[in-house]
Amino acid sequence: MAENIKTELEAAVFRRLVEHLQQHTEVQNIELMALADFCRNCLAKWYVSAAAERGQEIDYEQAREMIYGMPYGQWKGLYQKEATPEQLAAYSQGQQAKPEHH
Repeated sequence: MAENIKTELEAAVFRRLVEHLQQHTEVQNIELMALADFCRNCLAKWYVSAAAERGQEIDYEQAREMIYGMPYGQWKGLYQKEATPEQLAAYSQGQQAKPEHH
């Protein structure tokens, strides 16, 4: 597969992932962190990092708006719920199960 086609496919998949997360606002970030060890904020940080690696500057809040589909504060007010004790326990358990990085 040609590298440019591979890059186009990866970009399309990324856009679809972001769209999927924007459509599923019922999925809380803490749930994503507990299950998959990443969340919407991680995607925004990775976006900022990827831009910097390519000599481009993007602000973290701008990146979050791209990922959330709206300013983070607005999304948080509309969709973020207080984490339940069960969600916090699942997240904590997942963090404890991770191998230590040296």
